[in-house]
Amino acid sequence: MAQAPARQGNRNADNKGNKRGGRGRQQEEKREDDLIDRLVHINRVAKVIKGGRRFSFAALVIVGDGKGRVGYGTGKAREVPEAIRKATDQAKRGMIRVPLREGRTLHHDITGRYGAGRVMMRSAPAGTGIIAGGPMRAVFETLGVQDVVAKSIGSQNPHNMVKATFVALRNSQSPRSVASRRSKKVSEIISRRSETVAETQE
Repeated sequence: MAQAPARQGNRNADNKGNKRGGRGRQQEEKREDDLIDRLVHINRVAKVIKGGRRFSFAALVIVGDGKGRVGYGTGKAREVPEAIRKATDQAKRGMIRVPLREGRTLHHDITGRYGAGRVMMRSAPAGTGIIAGGPMRAVFETLGVQDVVAKSIGSQNPHNMVKATFVALRNSQSPRSVASRRSKKVSEIISRRSETVAETQE
């Protein structure tokens, strides 16, 4: 008879643990739902073995939160859903933060190069939209950029285009970071940038 209350207490503790675990899982699901993922490219790869061919699939996925964080990943598996899952997990682990001006466009014009892929990206005024094609558009949509003009000059391989885009985004800098590195005020950096823009327009 003395052991019954102890068992009930353990059951209550287990129930509390399960409830807490359930809440934690719900929070994790909500966090994952905040991310936007885009399947950019999927390729079927064949390996010739004794008795025929063995097929597998390679996926390229872009993941972002729409607020300045983005990442890309690749995955390979015998089935398409498993390849996409691997690529998505890799993209979540390798996300980077990109500074955005007014939360809608880039701070300055940037170029990126990876292998034979070469891309150019320019900041744009409000209302321009995303003028980019293919893999680059997926990167900007998941990143949260609303106005940008981009062009791919080199290779049209999706992997090289995405990697070149990320090389360019890593080189993007905000006036605040430049001012802190040069020990100046943000207003000085912005005024200098506006003067150079006016000179180029003349």
